[in-house]
Amino acid sequence: MPMACWSCKSPDVPRVIEEQGEDGYFTGKWAKGGPEIVNVLGCSDCHVKGSSKLRMSRPYVERAMNTIDTPFDEASRKDKQSMVCAQCHVEYYFEKTADRKGFVKFPWDMGTTVEQMEVYYDSMEFSDWTHAVSKTPMLKAQHPGYETWKMGTHGQNNVSCVDCHMPKVTNDKGRKYTDHKVGNPLDRFEETCATCHTQSKEFMVKQVEESKHKAADLKARAEAQLVKAHFEAKAAWDAGATEVEMKPILMDIRHSQWRWDYATASHGASTHAPAEVLRILGTAVDKAADARIKLAQLLAVKGVKQPIAYPDTSTKAKAQAALGMDMKKMNAEKAEFKKTLVPQWKEEAKKREATY
Repeated sequence: MPMACWSCKSPDVPRVIEEQGEDGYFTGKWAKGGPEIVNVLGCSDCHVKGSSKLRMSRPYVERAMNTIDTPFDEASRKDKQSMVCAQCHVEYYFEKTADRKGFVKFPWDMGTTVEQMEVYYDSMEFSDWTHAVSKTPMLKAQHPGYETWKMGTHGQNNVSCVDCHMPKVTNDKGRKYTDHKVGNPLDRFEETCATCHTQSKEFMVKQVEESKHKAADLKARAEAQLVKAHFEAKAAWDAGATEVEMKPILMDIRHSQWRWDYATASHGASTHAPAEVLRILGTAVDKAADARIKLAQLLAVKGVKQPIAYPDTSTKAKAQAALGMDMKKMNAEKAEFKKTLVPQWKEEAKKREATY
């Protein structure tokens, strides 16, 4: 993994960028940062050191905000409260160009909707990985919470992330402050939802649960279609399908799974923007179905008897086996990493911090 994988994890990240520049920080593999990136999320991730003033601590996020014409320095305090959350709760990718290899970038050059980011990725033929079964050039959604929040009722009505997840509270001395214990707004209903909504907690909980169930149903439908599409694509390849014949099919699979993953990976999306999430998942189902129709036609031309035999993917373990993943080996490597490298990193970090 590249160094960029550390980028949302610690206030040590902006410190290292300040010390080494982005070139120094992003160069090299993930293990290089082990002794350096050791502190958990802290004040300087969002605030100017020694002050309550909000800041963009990661320069690539500031560039992204400028790309969509919302420069941080010109934003209102309300907007800044959500922008600092967007440093991590957002869709991003790692650049592959020679001069910025491994740099974090947000795919916002054409906009922040799921379709606009999809067009951006397609325009430069970017892929995060290639699916081992279908050979589809895939996109891996990260956690586009900021983008889905912008599309929802709260984002469009100037309700910030802080309003719901870090409410104002009063201590035993009568002093008001922003509680930094980030959590589910429904767990602190009177301090969050009830400051705007007149409905009861029971009513609001029911609304949220209904949105979750509707999204989960469409997610499952899209997933079922995608699993079959991947294995049908493999059958087509095995039957001698050409790259020209497969290209439009793989593009449908790519777009379908990108949308399914986008809606699934976005934390709280079914609450932040329920209508938008259902729309996105509906298009994921449509595009997977389009791929399967094309595959059925191609398989018929190739003389493949349908339906093909699908492996059992009903559990996580069975799906891993169907994909040929050696989980025993992978788990052993993970255990060895925890046993050897992590203690070594901690010891090196202690020595470094002792010199400050």
